[in-house]
Amino acid sequence: MLPEALAGNETAACLETSDPAAITGGELSYGESLLWIRREKIVEVCRFLRDERGFERLSGVTVVDRYPIEPRFEVVYLLHSVSRNERLKLKVALQGEMADVESVTSVWVGADWYEREAFDLFGVRFTKHPDLRRIMMPEGWEGHPLRRDFPTHGHKYSYQND
Repeated sequence: MLPEALAGNETAACLETSDPAAITGGELSYGESLLWIRREKIVEVCRFLRDERGFERLSGVTVVDRYPIEPRFEVVYLLHSVSRNERLKLKVALQGEMADVESVTSVWVGADWYEREAFDLFGVRFTKHPDLRRIMMPEGWEGHPLRRDFPTHGHKYSYQND
């Protein structure tokens, strides 16, 4: 359901009309719109926003780790409509033991590297991603260094793998 604060937002209203079950919440903060999207609806929502609302650019994908709180992860998608100069944030909540969401590379090819970075640093898996592998840390690296429960001094890394 669309929060009252976003009732005047044309994009949010169009999305709610198109698929009322997709939005689980939202807010308007500092003039920026944020919509919480159901995990299983993220690709459909992104495709709708690209095709029907002109969000032709995905300017970033990142993750927030709320450990030890559940849902532990928030995957954040930063969308931009260049033609209308409109920005929109989407968030998907993920449980710690089920930290996976479908890749949006089928909507924006540029999501490839953003999702690989989120996987590498946070351990969130993007299903149906064409090439989900480490992008920043070496192949022999254990764990995901931006997780809040990652050891302060890191895991021991074996340089023999290089």
